[in-house]
Amino acid sequence: MFNVVLVQPDIPHNTGAIGRLCCATNARLHLVKPLGFDIDSKAVKRAGLDYWEHVDLVVWDSLEEFWAELTASEAGFHLMTTKTDTPYWKADYKEGDYLIFGSETRGLPASLLEAHPENCATIPMDMQHVRSLNLATSAGIVLYEGMRQLAV
Repeated sequence: MFNVVLVQPDIPHNTGAIGRLCCATNARLHLVKPLGFDIDSKAVKRAGLDYWEHVDLVVWDSLEEFWAELTASEAGFHLMTTKTDTPYWKADYKEGDYLIFGSETRGLPASLLEAHPENCATIPMDMQHVRSLNLATSAGIVLYEGMRQLAV
């Protein structure tokens, strides 16, 4: 099972769609506060459809709280960012890894990326025309690559 982590997500529809993705892939969804919406909002549930009640969900009060737990567990993690040249398919995914995504408007904190450059990966794209991909699309791309690697 993979862990999909959304750090301070802003858009409820993306979180709902990612929750649905997690249900379909047996992944655990971690939400790191503050959230840009109420977790019980209709928009989250609408995007997650009737799957939302089945999401394996963990909500963290802060990035510091989440990070302390992650580092204590010694689990693998991958920081998804546009601020690296390493493509996501070159990462070595393992069972139980954490796939960590930043907010739609800010991404992950620079301090986190700078502290762990070996864990950073990106989805290559034509940056002249597109600044970033939709968060739910990005989560799906990376999660299914991890699953592909484990199936090989």
